[in-house]
Amino acid sequence: MALNPQLFPNGMPVPFVNEMFVLARDGVEFEIDKIPGAQGGHLKAKGIIYLSNIRMVFVASKPVADFVAFDMPLLYIHGEKFNQPIFFCNNISGTVDPVVPENDHRALYSPHSFKILFKEGGCGTFIPLFFNLIGSVRQFNQQAARAEPRMDPMQAAQTPVDEMMRHAYVDPNDPTRIFLQQPTPQSQLRRRGYHSQPAEHAI
Repeated sequence: MALNPQLFPNGMPVPFVNEMFVLARDGVEFEIDKIPGAQGGHLKAKGIIYLSNIRMVFVASKPVADFVAFDMPLLYIHGEKFNQPIFFCNNISGTVDPVVPENDHRALYSPHSFKILFKEGGCGTFIPLFFNLIGSVRQFNQQAARAEPRMDPMQAAQTPVDEMMRHAYVDPNDPTRIFLQQPTPQSQLRRRGYHSQPAEHAI
């Protein structure tokens, strides 16, 4: 996970090299714990979720203190669960491991618990795509995970997602937007990894 990843002026996350955005879902509420500066470390915000072949990014409609966006690498998400409570809205809950800087010790960082609440409309498009994508990413990266105990979140970029998107079921009650073409702004800005601060041009 990464707090406040780089965004374009329109709020779209600056993509990594070889990153493909699959969908955007507006009208969600996002809850996350262990955020520095938040009341009790727990933060709640409304906004939009972007899902790609590498990560899921929540971008708040309005910043909450210093919190603007939250980036969750798909390979670092665990225990994800779709919940359908009787009296509240459908949601996904789970935990995400932090992206630990190369020279830091992993034991200094603990996982964050998150929840994505679908406040507006259904979620029949988002849910199957999310679970299919995270399953594919894990399956495709299983061998790499066995060889490399500290998994690079960028590994997920190699997961083939085109076929999955072509056969996605579209729920008319779900306001999720599926990207059949990449929503590329004019800029050729691309990020190369989680730890390099300035964004670089793709070569």
